[in-house]
Amino acid sequence: MAAHPLVTEYLRLGLAFDRLEEGFVDAFTGDPALRREIENAPKPEPRDLANKAAALRKELPEAGLPEPRTEFLDAHLRALECSGRKFAGDDIGFVEEVSAYFDVDIAPGDEDDYREAHRQLNEVLPGDGPLLDRMTAHRRGDEIPPERLRECVDAFSSALRDLVRQRYPLPETEQVHYEVVGDKPWSGFNYYLGDYQSKVAINSDLKQHMSMLPHLIAHESYPGHHTEHCRKEAGLVGAGQDEQTLFVVNTPQCLMAEGLADLALKSIVGPGWGAWAQEIYADLGLRFDGERAERISTASANLLGVRQDAALLLHDRGKDADTVADFLQRWGLTTPDRARQSLRFLSSPLWRAYISTYVEGYRLLGDWLNRAADPEDRSERFRRLLDEPLTPGAVRRMD
Repeated sequence: MAAHPLVTEYLRLGLAFDRLEEGFVDAFTGDPALRREIENAPKPEPRDLANKAAALRKELPEAGLPEPRTEFLDAHLRALECSGRKFAGDDIGFVEEVSAYFDVDIAPGDEDDYREAHRQLNEVLPGDGPLLDRMTAHRRGDEIPPERLRECVDAFSSALRDLVRQRYPLPETEQVHYEVVGDKPWSGFNYYLGDYQSKVAINSDLKQHMSMLPHLIAHESYPGHHTEHCRKEAGLVGAGQDEQTLFVVNTPQCLMAEGLADLALKSIVGPGWGAWAQEIYADLGLRFDGERAERISTASANLLGVRQDAALLLHDRGKDADTVADFLQRWGLTTPDRARQSLRFLSSPLWRAYISTYVEGYRLLGDWLNRAADPEDRSERFRRLLDEPLTPGAVRRMD
């Protein structure tokens, strides 16, 4: 079945942005000929791409597409228009940029929440000296020996895959391939290759921790990004929604995906994930205090907004890098090295606004999932996030 003409133009538009910034297209599983057409065309002008996005938005109401598809395309064309303007050199404020990209409005966090998180962490990690020193010592003891990382990754990937397949069936041919890389601003990244295959890269520059690895594998693979891509490819793309073959950065699609992925471990394992992970590590001959890890994770949830606040300080209030690094260390309880790594991400022209996908995505989707009447309802809501092309605006209208 041929794609709707407006959808084809949307795909051309999104693919053209990759000519301006390689990596802007995170994944494309559509017609290879369409991608070759864009790759062989003259490099586009950013202003022309912004104008094209605005023109397609005006055509949407008369395109005859169902309301959910119209809403999805409208939100994403708005985001692409903003990206085109940014590439063209327009001065767009950080808050406005985040709103246009991700369909959310942001504001500074509450330092009382951060103080409460510190109080709870003081209870979990008692002792003398500053809390940051105790957290640093705990994290050091939580590091996975580099030579054991691969077998830990494989163990958690296998265990989570089994759980996901029981609840959210996947194509028999789906598979995730893991590799270790360096010199990246993130801890892990999913490259969806299409045909139910993903490559997940894990950053070797950052120490990998036993308490975080289950979250990382759940986030990138099962039931996070890989699972979502597979189920949407099997369902939506199979039903002719060709706009779902394109995944570009700095769009509402990203906020939905990152929120889903950050809630993945909690959704598939639930309370008690610490004890569950402890058993897996024990089978590998590694000691891990699951209860303490879960308590630290729960307390640290109140620090969710620290990195977004850091981005606001950097881009909205004009604070220098040293001030922002100090803020991250004070409230986020990060080491100087970790703070500087975060600054790399927050300072990247392509990724600077992306931090809001994690903060606001987790809040928006977590609140909606937590309003579920019972575990079965919660599981069904998570399935909808995996399968449906929802936008932040659509979620806000749900009960």
